[in-house]
Amino acid sequence: MLPNILYLHSHDTGRFISPYGHAFSTPNLQHLAQEGTTFRQMFCAAPSCSPSRAALLTGQCAHSSGMLGLAHRGWTLHDYSQHILHTLRRAGYTSTLCGIQHIAAGPESAKIIGYDEDLQPRSHAQNVAQSAGEWLENRAKSGETAPFFLDVGFIETHTLFEDESTFGRGLGDPRFVRVPPPLPDTPQTRQDFADYSESVKILDGAIGAILAALEKTGFAQNTLVIFTTDHGIPFPAMKCNLTDFGCGVAFIVRGPQTETGQIWNGGQVCDAMLCQSDVFPTLCEFLGIAVPSHVQGTSFLPVLRGETAQIHDEIFAEVTHHAAYEPMRSVRTQRHQYIRRFDGRQTPVLPNCDDSRAKTLWLEHGWKTRKIEEEQLFDLVFDPNQTQNLAQNPDFAPVLADLRNRLQNWMERTNDPILNGPVPVPSGTMEKNPDDISPRRVG
Repeated sequence: MLPNILYLHSHDTGRFISPYGHAFSTPNLQHLAQEGTTFRQMFCAAPSCSPSRAALLTGQCAHSSGMLGLAHRGWTLHDYSQHILHTLRRAGYTSTLCGIQHIAAGPESAKIIGYDEDLQPRSHAQNVAQSAGEWLENRAKSGETAPFFLDVGFIETHTLFEDESTFGRGLGDPRFVRVPPPLPDTPQTRQDFADYSESVKILDGAIGAILAALEKTGFAQNTLVIFTTDHGIPFPAMKCNLTDFGCGVAFIVRGPQTETGQIWNGGQVCDAMLCQSDVFPTLCEFLGIAVPSHVQGTSFLPVLRGETAQIHDEIFAEVTHHAAYEPMRSVRTQRHQYIRRFDGRQTPVLPNCDDSRAKTLWLEHGWKTRKIEEEQLFDLVFDPNQTQNLAQNPDFAPVLADLRNRLQNWMERTNDPILNGPVPVPSGTMEKNPDDISPRRVG
């Protein structure tokens, strides 16, 4: 019998939860990790909300899927039938959306993607958890035997000043907060991370409620539970950046209580370098269903079965459009990362950073005019925070040439539109000027 799939995903969480060693209150995610497998080196394919989700759900890079920018600003998939729910449907699955999805926009978005059912709560973790829990209870009562794909999306931990989000409102206690690099330890940044702490606590509570409902209804024994997020947290040099601070994501999976499901379980830690576009083919192999021809990712089941330590020599990531145009691409190996920008701009694209106290602090100290190099090369062993650019260091010329070549080959292989020049926006797309300050207002 095919297992159910519970797909839990948050907004802007990076790896800042307790299973990755951070002092935030996420006991439910910690428990999930202790029962399942925590992937320490999972990366998104694009550190921007819609492109990242599209890559995971279609199994291909963002520019191949068509999602080169944000869905609510006008971008769409080339083909919504490439969403994983359609592959699952052919195998007998039903599909239900609860919460946000962010790869289609408008009141008909769930229908555009192809979900069988849309529970419709779009914000606030408690509301999403309540709807998901009630759905599980009703499903159990119905006697329906078809496996389900339940997609549960949370707006948390996004910074949304205009709604009732706890993030950014000064509700967290900043006294004992550790501020991680690349940000300085100041009262402002401590308050930002204290507020993030409150937001991730709410997220964790909602996830705990859904997992409890899964147990109560008896579905837990035959459900594959996946938790991940779209990209890094929404602070300067993190979200919408191609370093590990932007692309590193949490990814935790707990398998069903079956013989085949045990490869995911037991509190394991996986150190293989992976990309979220690998999730689609991995699920197909695990379920024993054919991988569609459009999928570019690689199954990582061989890693879980102990057949190999790595499946990739390199992984790629990209940003094209976010709130504003900022074309850049990267290739990452175990040892090095190479990032290239394509717009000739030498200063930050500030509307691609969400507003926060940390952003204000950086702006007050001259961030707007701080120079950005067209090419960046980092040694991930000696410089894990990716602050020392080695692109001009002659000792690293062979490494630079190799990674330039790898990136060029990937762009050509995937028909990256940036090879043909600036990537235009679709008609009607809302986009900020790169010289603006905020994603919300003209700077």
